[in-house]
Amino acid sequence: MANVKIVTDSSAQLSEEEINDLGITVIPLTVMIDETVYVDGETITREEFVKQMITADNLPKTSQPPVGRFVDAFNELGKDGSKVLSINMMEGLSGTVNAARQAATLSSADVTVIDSGNTDRGLGFQVVKAGEMAKAGNTVDEILTELEKVRIHTKMYMGVMNLDNIVKGGRLHPFVGAISNLLNIKIVLSVYDGDLKVVSKLRGMKSMKKYFNNAIDEIKENGPIQAVNISYVNSTDFISEVADKVKQTFADVPFLYRVTSPVITTHAGEGAFALFYLEDY
Repeated sequence: MANVKIVTDSSAQLSEEEINDLGITVIPLTVMIDETVYVDGETITREEFVKQMITADNLPKTSQPPVGRFVDAFNELGKDGSKVLSINMMEGLSGTVNAARQAATLSSADVTVIDSGNTDRGLGFQVVKAGEMAKAGNTVDEILTELEKVRIHTKMYMGVMNLDNIVKGGRLHPFVGAISNLLNIKIVLSVYDGDLKVVSKLRGMKSMKKYFNNAIDEIKENGPIQAVNISYVNSTDFISEVADKVKQTFADVPFLYRVTSPVITTHAGEGAFALFYLEDY
């Protein structure tokens, strides 16, 4: 039995095999679509959420897990004397990490909570590494030292094809969003200092394709990588093309290709996707 047990939230991009093999506990966020509340991963799947978001009257709302849900999980995991490490999505996107911090002060277990500074597979890279190290018998301090390396060496390019959801969610001024959509502007986001930042504004799909083709070539040129992932809202021909190029370029690198979580879907909107990779270090 591991002396350290790993907890994360449902924004993390993890395969079912990783969750089961590494004994990871996932605390779900809640999502509301047109006044109906769902529990992420329990009463609604990611694929179902995307379909309902597209036809919803209003932009869905996502909520951090109740503090009590974290407390219950921490207490259960720690009742055998194990320490608990909770790794959560960046505070810039959600108050989830603060709910976990509050729960840690209320729990009877020995709990450490960290802000991963990322989300989706960027968070997933850290959770998987923590799970592997916990399974191998490493201490919390040893795991935290390694997670800082993973965080530094995790890179992300996120393509947003339609700015409506970002505008509705308050992350972009409505006037700017309206003009940008009118001009067929696409944006690329990346993570800097624990928040999402616009790194490029592109006009039309041709420019977006060129950007990501160049990005994949540059990743290859810059040296070996440990893992690569594409998370997406809904499948499109363009995303499939990017995925094919990634698989061909990094044929020997573990590759995960899955629908993203409701919190990312809500912010990013239809057609959005993100390319994550973990540099060798």
